[in-house]
Amino acid sequence: MEACCSVARIVSFAHFGLRILPKFLALSPDSLGKFRKVSPLMETETAVRNLPELPQDVLMEIFSLLEIPDLMRAASVSTSWRSAYTSLCNELEQYKRPQTPCLLYTSESAGENVACLYSLAEKRVYNLTLPDPPIRSRYLIGSSHGWLVTADDKSELHLINPITGQQIALPPVITIDYVEPIFDDAGTIVKYGLPEQVYCAESGSKLVDPKMLTHAPDELRDHLYVRAFIFPDPSAGSYIVVLIHGPDGELSFAKIGDCKWTLLPPGCDYKECIYMHDLLYAFTRTGRIDAFDLSGPSSTWSIIIDGIDNYISWDMWYVVQAPWDRLLLVCRENELIDAGYEDLIGKTRKILLYKVDMAAKALVEINGLHHHVLFLGRNQSQYLSAEEYPQLKENHVYFADDEEYSWKYKTNPRDIGVLNLDDDSTQEIVSPLWCSWPSPIWITPSLTVMNFPLYE
Repeated sequence: MEACCSVARIVSFAHFGLRILPKFLALSPDSLGKFRKVSPLMETETAVRNLPELPQDVLMEIFSLLEIPDLMRAASVSTSWRSAYTSLCNELEQYKRPQTPCLLYTSESAGENVACLYSLAEKRVYNLTLPDPPIRSRYLIGSSHGWLVTADDKSELHLINPITGQQIALPPVITIDYVEPIFDDAGTIVKYGLPEQVYCAESGSKLVDPKMLTHAPDELRDHLYVRAFIFPDPSAGSYIVVLIHGPDGELSFAKIGDCKWTLLPPGCDYKECIYMHDLLYAFTRTGRIDAFDLSGPSSTWSIIIDGIDNYISWDMWYVVQAPWDRLLLVCRENELIDAGYEDLIGKTRKILLYKVDMAAKALVEINGLHHHVLFLGRNQSQYLSAEEYPQLKENHVYFADDEEYSWKYKTNPRDIGVLNLDDDSTQEIVSPLWCSWPSPIWITPSLTVMNFPLYE
């Protein structure tokens, strides 16, 4: 009988917490100085003082149902709520709430070190103060698992988690193959050399004497970086960063603890990567699929498909792993429109979906996502169930700017919105994003903290 009463009491507390929680989350100030303050009301302060002390295990159970913005605001309600939040962060295996992707961008009015996080779940913006170098001076070249890959104004790469504020320096740019530092008399790097081309277009053989171009440290990133990916590293319980880079779309990677980038032979002209079944799959512009095993002391390579019969080389395409454990290739078609001042810009007008038939080495067009949604851009592409994310629209594609090279420019209007696959209609997400720089990127908030840096 006593046990039944205890269970009933916990359930009662839990229902009480879930009933009042939205009120506090709407009115309480942000936690840890990360989220923008919301003006508290007198009735909120009174309610907090009168709030019954819920058991820590009950609070943690309630908090485990929250998305991260709500969770961090809950931490500021009272000392006991903050304690439950801290315990949950220390035991992330208990916090398995699927997080709705958010759009990260910057605003000149918010400050050089502030990133704006637009929550699709709440349709509101949070301001996050990030460590130096200023986020507005960086390129955002990749996003996955709650981490951004950024290139600063010296063309050095950093991992950063906008929620926790943790930042990790990736191996130096001079450890990327083909990048040659040029020093002045004092031993300071003043320029970098990068070959214009390393491989012949037809044969793939290396050029005997490639033309070397030089770039200032703040300009190298314009010519070197194409895209970055962050994948779990099951062998080490950590992460692998994979980089597609110049001069010809080569592939390099770095694991936790590495002090240099490792070039993956033998290919070039890579456009997309995905990690599944403990293998890295890389897709070239011409439709070849290579597989790399990065788990051992040295990587191994094999060709999965040497070419897709009905492949078309689109400017923007993505590869995602569908729920049926098959690969889905997504084509994003643009329409050129007049932006004034004799400029033509591309706007997303159509999304085409294809299953990759490995056996037939062909693409099979499919009609729609049905009860799923896609997130496309500089981020790792995501294929999500609308049932698990009720705030999202099924059979819709959420896209951010990704036209080749234009994502690096400050002047181009941004190509950001939501496309309905039923009729190809598009809607804006939030209008201030159109002129934001660096180019906005999708990110799934995460509380993950790495225990040691990738490079020191």
